[in-house]
Amino acid sequence: MGKDHPGPGSPARGREPERDDHQGRGSPARGREPERDDHQGRGSPAGGREPERGDPSRPNQSRPTPDSADSGPRRLDLEAYLAHLTHERRLSPLTLLNYRRDLEGIDAWLSRTGLGPWTELDTHTVRRFVAARHRGGASGRTLQRELSALRGLYRFLLREGRIGHNPAQGVRAPKTRRKLPATLGADQLCALLDRAADGEDAPLGRRDAAMIELFYSSGLRLAELISINLGDIDPAEAVLTVVGKGAKTRRVPVGSKALAAIDGWLQVRGLLALPGEPALFVSSKGTRIHARTVERRLQHWAQVQGAPRGIHPHLLRHSFATHLLESSGDLRAVQELLGHSDIATTQIYTHLDFQHLAEVYDRAHPRARRRD
Repeated sequence: MGKDHPGPGSPARGREPERDDHQGRGSPARGREPERDDHQGRGSPAGGREPERGDPSRPNQSRPTPDSADSGPRRLDLEAYLAHLTHERRLSPLTLLNYRRDLEGIDAWLSRTGLGPWTELDTHTVRRFVAARHRGGASGRTLQRELSALRGLYRFLLREGRIGHNPAQGVRAPKTRRKLPATLGADQLCALLDRAADGEDAPLGRRDAAMIELFYSSGLRLAELISINLGDIDPAEAVLTVVGKGAKTRRVPVGSKALAAIDGWLQVRGLLALPGEPALFVSSKGTRIHARTVERRLQHWAQVQGAPRGIHPHLLRHSFATHLLESSGDLRAVQELLGHSDIATTQIYTHLDFQHLAEVYDRAHPRARRRD
C-alpha cells in the first residue's frame, strides 16, 4: 500500500477553535451514482477542487430563474425526474442540487426563448443552447455537465413514454483541455505526516491525525470518509468497508500507520461522541463530522505543518493513486481500490506517471537536455 509513515499526532498544532458546519446536512448519503457522471459532488480531477456551487444542505436552493415558475409542464417533468434521482437512484444531496441547478438553468433559457415543453425540443435547439452558453463564457466542462443532466432527463422521459427521442444524445460540448490532478511527492507527503507526529494530544488533534492518515492510506473520497461507522473497520484484518458512488460497497486495506492513528483516536473518541453515535469521526458537538469541517481542518493542518500548497481530500486521494501506480504499475488494482466503475477514469494517473518519466528523461538523457 505504498510507504508506511509514522502515525501523526495532531495536525492542528496551535489549534484554532473548531467550527462545526451542521448546515442541516445530517449524515452523508451512502448512495452514490456511477463514477462517470459529471454531477457528483465534486472533487475536480484537476488537482484543485472545483468550487462547490452553493450549500448542499438547501436542496431547493437554485440559480435565480424568474421565468422558470411559468414553464408549466416542463417544471412538472423536471420535478418528476428529480424525484426519480432521489428515490430510485438514491443520489446524494449535493449531486441532486447540481442536477437541479443545471436543469433549472436550461429551463430558464427555454422560457426566455419562448419555447414550450421538453417534447418540443430538437437537436438544433439543444445546440443553440450550448452555443449561447459558450458565448456567455461557460467552459467546456460546465457544458458537458449540463448536457449530461439534459440527456439524463430525456432518458427518464423516454422511459416514461413522454417523448420518442433524445434530442441531446448526439450533441457534444466544446472540448476542454483536461488538467492533470495535482499531487504531492511521496517523500514530501510522508515528511508532512511525520512532522505532524509532534503535535498536540487533544481529542480533536487525534481525530484529525486519523482522518488524514486514512485519506492517504486508503484513497478515500471525502463523502466516504465521513460516512464510516465504527463497525466498518476491522483492525484485525486491516480492512475497511466503504460504500461509494452508486451505493457500491468495496473493501480497502488500511496501512499500519493509519490503524495506529485510528486506535489513538478511539481511545479519546468517547470524550466527544454522544451516546449511541455510530460515526467513526465526530465533530466537537459529538455528532457525525461534516464535510466542510473536514476540509477546514485539513487546510489548517497544512498551514501549521508548512505544506507547500493547500491540502484537500482529493489531493490526498490523487497522491494515493499516483504513488501506488508508480510503485506497482497495476492500473486495474488501483481502479478497484479507488472504486472507479470505469478504468478510463483511473487512466488519468497513467498520464501523471508518464509526466514524471518524461521529466526524468529530460533531466537525464544526454540528447534531451537543453543547452544553457
